[in-house]
Amino acid sequence: MKTKTSGVPLAYRLAVTSRVVAAALGGYAVAALASVCLAWVLPMAQAQGVITSMMLGFVVYLAAALWCFACRSAWRAWAAMLGCALVLGVLDAGLYWAHLR
Repeated sequence: MKTKTSGVPLAYRLAVTSRVVAAALGGYAVAALASVCLAWVLPMAQAQGVITSMMLGFVVYLAAALWCFACRSAWRAWAAMLGCALVLGVLDAGLYWAHLR
């Protein structure tokens, strides 16, 4: 029995798959790094700051996932996720070393 193939090109399917992976993995990385960064800078008790930053991390994850699908191409989505993760990672490292002193 023959099945009818859909008219969607393979390149389009791969671009959507790439965006989904960028939203899932890149969004998770950005949300986790933003959560750590916010935990360092929120002006409240440590336990409350950590819980608040973790809850705000969900909002960051949503924004990152939406950004991946709002970009013109999958390459831009990946570049945005990697760029944000890099900036937040450097900021987190700086805040970590600043708090050790």
